[in-house]
Amino acid sequence: MKLGIYGGSFDPVHTGHLLVAQAAVEELGLDRLCFVPVAQSPFKPHSRPAPDAIRLQLLRLALAGQRHCEVDDQEIRRGGTSYTIDTLRDYAKRFPGAELFYLIGADNAAKLNEWRDAHELARLAQFVVVPRPGGATAHFPAPFRGRALKGFPFGVSSSQIRARVQQGLPIDHLVPAAVAGAIHAAGLYI
Repeated sequence: MKLGIYGGSFDPVHTGHLLVAQAAVEELGLDRLCFVPVAQSPFKPHSRPAPDAIRLQLLRLALAGQRHCEVDDQEIRRGGTSYTIDTLRDYAKRFPGAELFYLIGADNAAKLNEWRDAHELARLAQFVVVPRPGGATAHFPAPFRGRALKGFPFGVSSSQIRARVQQGLPIDHLVPAAVAGAIHAAGLYI
């Protein structure tokens, strides 16, 4: 079994995330791709994302009907600071023998040795870089192994979407229609 894990804030989930998911499923031949929203990023200790229940709702709306993708709320249920090693240990335990692929942004590849229990991380999963349009080629420090998606680079970030909402600008086509409706209905990011 080939199992992909896509961690992040998903604050909010957007079309770029969905294009990455499609590319990962196709290019890696994944049987399943799990979106794992963080409770609190160790790299953004002062950043507070939208409420957990809302981020989970937005992810479920965005992934409705996607047969290879699902939402895993384990980091939110654990609470506190989310560490990738805890999530990868869980997947290795629940899916013994599965080939694990962990998706990361290209800007994180060079810093993998700074992540908690880095050597164990390198042993548990292959890391897959999500390219940014015009971004540099990612290089993995030893002992990490990985590759880059060719995929569908999409130059929009969650922070840009939050800023557009705050400015009263449309987010059509940047997020799925159901996600845009839920953001507006909940009064998020205003």
